[in-house]
Amino acid sequence: MTPDATTAPGVVMSGSTGSGRSATLPGAAPRVRPLAAGMPPIAFLVDYDGTIAVTDVSDTVMAEHVSHADWERIAAIYDAGLMGSRRLMEWEIKLIHATEAELLATAAVQPHDPGFVPFAQRATAAGIPVEVVSDGFGFFIGPALARLGLADLPIITARTTFAGQAGSISWPNGHPDCRVCGTCKRRRVLEHQAAGRAVVFIGDGESDRYAAGYSDVIFAKRALVPICLANGWRYERWTEFAEIHAWLNERLDTWRRDPAAAFPAPAGHPFFCGPEVWGAGVEDPPGAVQIPEEA
Repeated sequence: MTPDATTAPGVVMSGSTGSGRSATLPGAAPRVRPLAAGMPPIAFLVDYDGTIAVTDVSDTVMAEHVSHADWERIAAIYDAGLMGSRRLMEWEIKLIHATEAELLATAAVQPHDPGFVPFAQRATAAGIPVEVVSDGFGFFIGPALARLGLADLPIITARTTFAGQAGSISWPNGHPDCRVCGTCKRRRVLEHQAAGRAVVFIGDGESDRYAAGYSDVIFAKRALVPICLANGWRYERWTEFAEIHAWLNERLDTWRRDPAAAFPAPAGHPFFCGPEVWGAGVEDPPGAVQIPEEA
């Protein structure tokens, strides 16, 4: 596959869809089901940190439980698109010296967008998949969704575990041939498109870059807006989930009257990341900056 090759909807790309993921890995995402007849042909993939949660919970955990002088500077390098999230989080997890209970207590008091629950309930009631895709630590997402009454939503993220005050992180939802991101959000976009759904991606920052660029509709805020502008990607600006809920209601009304007019068809997009562009085994995007070897 050449760097300017285009993904084709309905075509399973090796290493990009569920066929390349081992279902036996703890924390691996469930397989995407094909679009059923009569169902709206879309899926919502939603970032967690700074999107469903109002704050970046991963960064808040770091801020409250890490005293290392360099972590904010290193995180800013990642935010500038100059290093991979997998390498960043493998470095960060070594800096955390707290129990899982202490970290979950920090996460539990972070606020969530109050419009997310009614939005998710509306979408799932209409037969539309809603999935949380996070390239953060992820261990706090399940408990948070359970508190919100959304324990059944699929969560595609890293697997972070703790033994005493030491944590470790693994990548059940990473790309098999690319190590830039911990969780390959691009894979999940392509999986839903291959199953016949247009993907509506909702996000707010750098970790959403490699999903937004392959999605069919982008809802962007904060740092994801300039990323979309710089790349010429069309996007919908949003502030709160109530706006996306209203968009969904309007589109569902249109779909009932005229299914062909309501949602875009899943479209192929040129590869701009991953092994198709960077080669296999790459850990950082172009222009990477090194970080300290030891915590």
